[in-house]
Amino acid sequence: MVLDMIATAAEGQISAGRFVLRHVQKSDAGLFAMYAGDRRVAEATHSIPHPLPPGAAEAFVARAMAGKADEEIWVMDGSATGLAEVLGVISLKRMDRGQSEVGYWVAPAFWNTGIASEAVKALVEANPQNNRTIFAEVFQDNPGSARVLTNAGFQYLGDAETFCVARNALVPTWTYIKKLA
Repeated sequence: MVLDMIATAAEGQISAGRFVLRHVQKSDAGLFAMYAGDRRVAEATHSIPHPLPPGAAEAFVARAMAGKADEEIWVMDGSATGLAEVLGVISLKRMDRGQSEVGYWVAPAFWNTGIASEAVKALVEANPQNNRTIFAEVFQDNPGSARVLTNAGFQYLGDAETFCVARNALVPTWTYIKKLA
């Protein structure tokens, strides 16, 4: 199974059970705008503004498709199994020394269905950036996202705070780590 996931990752898709992680495409912009425009989604992320400005989803798609060197972005796509074409987004942002930070959001209609846990586990197992360590940070008022990380084998590292664009405020966070090698 791991070999299948690695081979699939090389083709740009990673199998995640009920869905695949695939590269962003232009047709995703409308669903991104709808989901990321939801205040609950924006306020659970560091960088999505609320309200979502016109053109923001299209700019995100263009950036993701350009393949910015320090971040890889995948769409959680369930269309092959009868789920929605866009369930959410997951990314790995390169740091240094074989380390990355995982970030993700899931559309509210799919919250509490295991989608985020499946996506994080699949991405960590495929390890497309050949990381030795993956970090993650979640807001302390989002315990569901913390469960996603612990379900995927991440260990609590400590408390911090980070700026949330949608809230226009510093928000307390929990930081997690997953050692792969």
